[in-house]
Order: sequence, then C-alpha cells, then structure tokens
Amino acid sequence: MRRRDFIALLGGAAMWPRAAGGQQPAIAKVGVLWPGAAYPAPPRMPAFAQALRQLGFIEGHNLSIELRYARGGAQQLPELAGELVRANVDAIMALGDLAPKIIHEQTKTIPIVAISDDILQTGLVGSLSRPGGTTTGLTIMAPELSAKRLAVLHEMVPEMSRVAALWDPTTGASQVVSTQDAARSLNLDLQIFEVRRRDDLVGAFRKAQAGGAEGLNVFASPSLSSLFREIIDLAAEYRLPAIYQWREHVDAGGLLSYGPNLAALWRQAGTVVVKILKGARPADLPIEQPTKFELAINARTAKALGIPMQPSLLVSADEVIE
Repeated sequence: MRRRDFIALLGGAAMWPRAAGGQQPAIAKVGVLWPGAAYPAPPRMPAFAQALRQLGFIEGHNLSIELRYARGGAQQLPELAGELVRANVDAIMALGDLAPKIIHEQTKTIPIVAISDDILQTGLVGSLSRPGGTTTGLTIMAPELSAKRLAVLHEMVPEMSRVAALWDPTTGASQVVSTQDAARSLNLDLQIFEVRRRDDLVGAFRKAQAGGAEGLNVFASPSLSSLFREIIDLAAEYRLPAIYQWREHVDAGGLLSYGPNLAALWRQAGTVVVKILKGARPADLPIEQPTKFELAINARTAKALGIPMQPSLLVSADEVIE
C-alpha cells in the first residue's frame, strides 16, 4: 500500500463508529432502491461507494449497502421497498420520483435521500430550503433540463420540424409540460410516447417514424436510463438524431447529451447519506441541486447520420468524441 493511501485510510478510520472493549465497529446499513430493470450502470454505485468511503464508511468494514433494483418493472418497487424497510436500514437512497414516494408510504421513520427528477412535484418536501419531513436529497431539475435538451437538439438539427420524446409516466407530467412549452417556442411539432418497460420501445420508435419525427428527446428517468443501450441501438436503426441525459450515453454511441455529471451527482448523494448516518435530520437538510452541466457530442454518430457538426455547439461542448 502506498504511504499516501495508508494515511488516507487512517484518516477515514478516525470517523468509524467504535464499539466498547476493542470490538468491531458498528455496521451502518444503507439501502439503495433503483427503479431500473437492470443493475445501475457505472459510474453510479462506484461513485456512491467512493463518497461514503472517503467520509469514513467502508463497505465490508463498517458499512453494508443493500441494493434493490426492479427486474420486474415499476410494479415491483413496493415489494423491494418493503424488503429494505424490514431490513431496518439506517437510510435509504431512492432514485427518481416514484421510488421515494413508495418508500415514504411504507415508513415514516427511516430517512430517505432522493435523487429526484422533480422533487417538489412529488409532494414529499415542503420546500427546497426546508424539506420538513423524512425526505431530503437532490433534484436534477428534469423539467427545465428536458426543455433545454430540446433546444440543444434543435440547434444540432436546425432543419427539423417534428420531434418525438420518450417519457416514463412514473416521473409525472412536469417534463411533458415544460418540453411542450419549449417546442411551441421553437415552432416544433412534439410527439410524446410513453415507455413503461423495455417492450414498449420498438412500438414507440415505429410510431415516431410513422409520425415523421426527425429527432428524439429522451426524458429524464432512471427506468429509461437503464434502457439506454436499447434506445441508442433503435435510434441508430431508425436514423433518429437523439439527445440524452447523461454523457455516458454519448460514450455508448448516442448523438448528444446535456445534463449533470452523473458520477458527481451520486457522490453528492453519498455525502448527504453520510450526514444522516452521523445524526443529521432530513427535515433540516436543504435539497441540493447539481452544480455543473455538461454538453457532449459524438462526432462519429453525427457522421453516420449525415448531420453536420454545428460550430456553435462545438464551441460550447465539454466533450466531443471523434
């Protein structure tokens, strides 16, 4: 072990919960409820565990992370939430808007840390500055960013007049409303297609093609994020220029992305969880927001679709994949 790493390990050990008589430190138990149908794709869980580790909570030593994800779809979330509640975890991190609400229905005592698409519209917090209940965390401002992504997509494909959007209805209607407003201001015809599960994807793309869509806006949703590979493949097959929430989707072959840094977001949530493990009340922890937004472009995908690179976007892009 390098001297620097050994010193960092000692620094973290100073914050471990200690038991009397030289016994092993107490184990903090943290639940994670992910609404996606597959294990959360990197960098989510590694970034989350890294934040806890840097603040003294090390999985396998003084920390246990109980992850549940919805292999059977959103209808499985109540069952998974119940498992975490019965496990008597010290805090639960829940993703999206639906998962925190389902946990809240099953426990009024376990603190909930949400990474929410639009936490105010869930009704779980009274305000961003003083949540006032058992839920706190982060909001990723999905309505505003979904509208912004439409504008970025239009800047990339200025000649398009019809655009489709994939929407997970468990996230609520706020993204739909804000993006409809943005479409009107851009003089675009917007078609919204519900995607509740993987089986809905092909039908949505067929309808988008039949409706003459010339672009695709993938709304914010943990469920849709878990289907990113299928969506990217279908966008290529149907030759639809598409914009996504996370830069990692551009790394995987998507055309464009605009949103927060995903790893930073999960690390940020990890720091909130640690505050609760150390005794802070969710009611007193203000809802946090992302501090940085990134624009990424995949030049190879643009070339494959026959889309010229727009100089205005190249200038403002944080990353261009050649």
